[in-house]
Amino acid sequence: MIPVLFILIPLISGLALFFFKNEKTAKSFALFSSLITLAVAVSGLTFLNDNKFLQYSHGWLSFLGSSFAVKVDGMGQILCLLTAISYPAIFISTWKNEYHKAGNFFGLMMLEQAGLMGVFVAMDALLFYFFWELALVPIYFLSSMWGGEKRVRATFRFFIYTFLGSVLMLVAIIYLFSQTKDHSFSIESFYSLGKVIPGKTQSWLFWMMFLAFAIKMPVFPFHTWQPDLYEQSNTPTTMVLSAVIVKMGVFACFRWLLPVVSIASFQWGDVVTSLAVIGILYASLIAIRQDDLKRFVAYSSIAHIGLMCATIFSETEIGFQGVMIQMFNHGINILGLWIVVEMIEGQTGTRKISELGGLAQKAPSLALFAVIVGLANLALPLTNAFIGEFMMFNGIFSSDSTRYHIVFTALAAISIILVSVYILNMIRKVFYGDDNQITREAKDIKWNSKLVLSVIVIIIIWLGIYPDSMLNLTRSLSESILKSSDVIHLLSGK
Repeated sequence: MIPVLFILIPLISGLALFFFKNEKTAKSFALFSSLITLAVAVSGLTFLNDNKFLQYSHGWLSFLGSSFAVKVDGMGQILCLLTAISYPAIFISTWKNEYHKAGNFFGLMMLEQAGLMGVFVAMDALLFYFFWELALVPIYFLSSMWGGEKRVRATFRFFIYTFLGSVLMLVAIIYLFSQTKDHSFSIESFYSLGKVIPGKTQSWLFWMMFLAFAIKMPVFPFHTWQPDLYEQSNTPTTMVLSAVIVKMGVFACFRWLLPVVSIASFQWGDVVTSLAVIGILYASLIAIRQDDLKRFVAYSSIAHIGLMCATIFSETEIGFQGVMIQMFNHGINILGLWIVVEMIEGQTGTRKISELGGLAQKAPSLALFAVIVGLANLALPLTNAFIGEFMMFNGIFSSDSTRYHIVFTALAAISIILVSVYILNMIRKVFYGDDNQITREAKDIKWNSKLVLSVIVIIIIWLGIYPDSMLNLTRSLSESILKSSDVIHLLSGK
């Protein structure tokens, strides 16, 4: 029943919050609900870590061959835990922020959490699509109603991109359903098609599904909606977008793309990896030149997600594991970066790197947290991102699914240098050097921000020192994904 609770708790809370008129009461209720969801997630990893608690199935749209089938496996546990951690962290760190129609704002935030949880636990293709779309609607309103001056334009572009991708995915799902022997949307029925559908048919199915996932990640050149939306959205919405929502596309590649259209995934792997590597280098170079902190974090995220995408199509077990744990690590690290950006803007009234300087003198705690989170983003050893990036590069280099694995590894590895340049430059320019009129009046961060950033730093260091706690969740799952697409090894001559 744990996956059901993941959906029901934020869903019921979100609907109830629309009737709240008092902002403080709405905030408190949303925080309480998110903490309950976090408690359920921790329970599923500890004393309730048993299949009888981690899966549930019931009739839903039986006449269409669809059921309400949900399950929390290793990858699902990682992403549900990330979502569960993110929400209370967001609410606590932005506690002082004020919103008009606060009940509506927090109601939409909780409905977004319900949609995200549904995506990560769905074991039925139609149910997966339902939650995929449910996760789109609240974000549209959160960004368009509580954002910057150009929020409508940025949100409209995001909606068009994602809606087009969703339509293409729906067409592919309906076709796959028509090809199943039992006319079912169940994940087992879809997986059985992996070696039955001809390669030419798989090619167009692959692109219809992959485009939906690539837009969500996003992968170059489908990324253009992201920097504008991140810049114009309110900070809590941007945190959800970058920490969790972009993982929907990465997750969907594992869950629904590779096992279902395995032949086409092999055939088009080099093309997708090439786009991903171009995106890594492009986004990293753009990040170096960015002056706005929000756009800086946006391009940094595109580069990191690009590496995950390239590794997925390396089709190696160690690469799969690296991506799975890096989805969690990237979410934690990017969340920490957004909190730092929010605190900087709140203290100084600006996000311009060129207008900042010397903040470490006025806000030493913020500077300390920013340095640790920044070092984690560049995957310094003993931080959480190191093991994930090491495994991903190892996976690309040792791949048998492409003859260009050395070239891809060498090009992607340039990002190690580039990320060091833009992260360390940002820290130097914002926190060190001489202060100015803008930063002279800044003060250190308050207890709520210190609390959340302390938890994030503990997670960063813990997973950097003891990554096995996360690797154990992904080991068996990466093996099963590799076996489900073992046609790739046959095609590559293994």
